[in-house]
Amino acid sequence: MPHAVLHCPLLRELDIASCHKLSDAAIRSATTSCPLLESLDMSNCSCVSDQTLQEISASCGNLRVLDASYCPNIAFESVRLQMLTVLKLHSCEGITSASIAAIANSSMLEVLELDNCSLLTSVSLDLLRLQNIRLVHCRKLTDLILRSSVLSSVTISNCPSLQRISITSNALKKLVLQKQESLTTLALQCHLLQEVDLTECESLTNSICEVFRSDGGCPILRTLVLDSCESLTAVSFCSTSLVSLSLGGCRAVTSLDLSCPYLDHISLDGCDHLEKARFSPVGLSSLNLGICPKLNVLHIEAPQMVSLELKGCGVLSEAFIDCPLLTSLDASFCSQLKDECLSATTSSCPLIESLVLMSCPSVGPDGLSSLHCLQSLTYLDLSYTFLVNLQPVFDSCLYLKVLKLQACKYLSDASLEPLYKGNALPALTELDLSYGTLCQSAIEELLACCRHLTHVSLNGCINMHDLDWGSPIDDRLSVMSTFHEAFDSPTEKVNQPVQYQDDRLLQNLNCVGCPNIRKVVIPPSAGCFHLSSLNLSLSSNLKEVDISCCNLYLLNLSNCYSLEILKLDCPKLTSLFLQSCNMNEEAVEGAIMQCNMLETLDVRFCPKISPLSMVMLRTACPSLKRIFSSLVPNMISSSTS
Repeated sequence: MPHAVLHCPLLRELDIASCHKLSDAAIRSATTSCPLLESLDMSNCSCVSDQTLQEISASCGNLRVLDASYCPNIAFESVRLQMLTVLKLHSCEGITSASIAAIANSSMLEVLELDNCSLLTSVSLDLLRLQNIRLVHCRKLTDLILRSSVLSSVTISNCPSLQRISITSNALKKLVLQKQESLTTLALQCHLLQEVDLTECESLTNSICEVFRSDGGCPILRTLVLDSCESLTAVSFCSTSLVSLSLGGCRAVTSLDLSCPYLDHISLDGCDHLEKARFSPVGLSSLNLGICPKLNVLHIEAPQMVSLELKGCGVLSEAFIDCPLLTSLDASFCSQLKDECLSATTSSCPLIESLVLMSCPSVGPDGLSSLHCLQSLTYLDLSYTFLVNLQPVFDSCLYLKVLKLQACKYLSDASLEPLYKGNALPALTELDLSYGTLCQSAIEELLACCRHLTHVSLNGCINMHDLDWGSPIDDRLSVMSTFHEAFDSPTEKVNQPVQYQDDRLLQNLNCVGCPNIRKVVIPPSAGCFHLSSLNLSLSSNLKEVDISCCNLYLLNLSNCYSLEILKLDCPKLTSLFLQSCNMNEEAVEGAIMQCNMLETLDVRFCPKISPLSMVMLRTACPSLKRIFSSLVPNMISSSTS
């Protein structure tokens, strides 16, 4: 349509978008003949010129909405549209900073969109009614100044040259400035601003912290995202409103100082160069600093914190922790953590229930003695430490339920005697002695006398040879245990007769990878009425297993290559794992005949068991639902029998 003739004096809305063949003169004639025009869409009309816009402004005094996007010949420099409220100038190649000066005369303007204006270098607008502005893909834009008391939406994206932003608004609540990699200066006077996202603003420096102080221009800011701002080195915030702070990927940050009493969420993922951190005070309920391996100085005052993880802070040498509600502290691999620090922490955090000090070689008797301050302590992990004496633990941790001592190779054979001779730690139910060096007799006495234990782990104990609870020594030790319990506290038990305990409370026993175990015998007389899970896998020299346990439901003998004899009287056994065992079909058949509730049998990689034996095994144990075997396609289930 090369021509358009309009004479519509009452027309208020005109849409000629994408009418590419309309000449500039035709558009000018059509629009100026509509004096009451309020809305005009001439986007993608490539012939439109500034002269046409000037005549429109002179003829259409009521024009409020104008879309002149994709009109490459307009610069808007001499255009005056006093009543304009919405202006869209996407991909207008002629728009420059001079155009902005003309736009600034549109005092009624509420919405302005300037996407892909490639020659635009600076925008400075002081418009009382401006509510919404878009600046996307303005690749030469370096400066942005916006002042409007009602400005509520600012969209800025992919402006790679943008260096300075200043925004004044009483309505803006959320500001997203992601990936503005050249941004160095940000000034905000936005008293209602609550959320700011500056992700990947790589040029921002430490001065950005001053922008978000409580006495600054964003007094009620709640959420701040500074992820991957790689120029930040020292972050310091003092804010009474900040609730959430994210510094993920800020790899250059070495110092962090937060005084934010209501801060309840922080992300420090990737801050692996952080050396000094101060949280005083903060409202955090939990904190994980285990992702900061270079942290050496820590100060925390957190009245609401219940969980603190310092796992892997190997150079942490100075720590002040004042968290009166703290219940869980994991300081695994904090090799520089000393007794003085532990003592101060136990004094200021008296409610700790779980304490992990695994691989903390600098912790000694003085530090462990301070545990008497923790009257609620029930879980203690001292694995991989150099402890030689556990007496401070026995004296201080009266209510301890779980004690882990993995790989404590410096403990002597007599170090655990208070447990089975002195009735120490009477509430203890779980004990882990895996990879230790206790002798066979010490292990035997412990298992025989500490019948209140429910979970015991002896994985990798090279000095453990046999587990024979049918031997005379086991009966004798059991009697001794009851004797000690009866007479250790005569003031409390003077009127009680000596009672022999016939049953153990043991529920779970793990002896994985004990290379010197050759025989396991658990007869009914052993009193293992509560034993439900027994794991003897990877015990390569185990030859004989004879178990009679009425409540055992899981038995793992996988990779016990030497196993020859298997006798089971376990009516509730549901899962039996014999993977990579050399037992033949007859031995397995005889073992499972009395297991009337067995559902799962794993005989994968058992070279002496052929596919033909699956039917025989089902006949021997009709309750079987699943047989795992590497010699058949996948798994033989009850549906194939």
